[in-house]
Amino acid sequence: MLELFINKNITNSVMANILNEFYDVMISNNNWKYIVNGLKNTLILTVFACILGIALGTTVAIIRTTYDTHGKETRNTFLKFILTVLNAICKIYLTVIRGTPVVVQILIVYYVIFASSNNKLGIGILTFGINSGAYVAEIIRSGIMSIDKGQYEAGRSLGFNYIQTMIYIVAPQAFKNVLPTLANEFIVLLKETAVAGYIALEDLTKGGDIIRSLTYTAYMPLLTVAAVYLAMVMFFTWLVGKLERRLRTDER
Repeated sequence: MLELFINKNITNSVMANILNEFYDVMISNNNWKYIVNGLKNTLILTVFACILGIALGTTVAIIRTTYDTHGKETRNTFLKFILTVLNAICKIYLTVIRGTPVVVQILIVYYVIFASSNNKLGIGILTFGINSGAYVAEIIRSGIMSIDKGQYEAGRSLGFNYIQTMIYIVAPQAFKNVLPTLANEFIVLLKETAVAGYIALEDLTKGGDIIRSLTYTAYMPLLTVAAVYLAMVMFFTWLVGKLERRLRTDER
């Protein structure tokens, strides 16, 4: 009984110390505002980069799929040449982006390509969108390739050309197949944006680092940042699971 009482008091003392430390570091000097502002920038960065990545990835996926399925069969020499060039560009894009770290990419874009610009958020969105697009392209490409060829023939029988068939028949089915994977890519992108601080963009991680430099205390700001990331990932993972269950239900 005495041991239980002692352990309980020790636990209460530890929790009290943690809460006092959290108040001193995060609340008393309004340092929590760095976390809130960083969280806002992280979400803006992730959402718009994801939109750009999906748009770019879809374009690349359609070009590569069209080349693989019709590029060698088409009799139009000019169209075949255009498809060949576009497919080569897409392959170079995928190889370079997937073969280099995102932190190196954002440094190149910020310090080399847009050295005269101070729009850090815009540069972050552009860089992470281009990076995400390379992975989204392969996700959507696999979804398009999974659609039965009979769907293309069904579109032709309805009087659709190739582009109309892709837009109205193939693409919606492909997106439905890869939607959970795209949602997981959003979660991965959310965590990858933590390196945006390399260009002094005040994201969530950078906000915690600013508090660390002001208070000379590392563990409380960094643990707070980790807890916020974990909460967001758990929330979005729950949404993805709910989405997958909904899709399975609709298929029945």
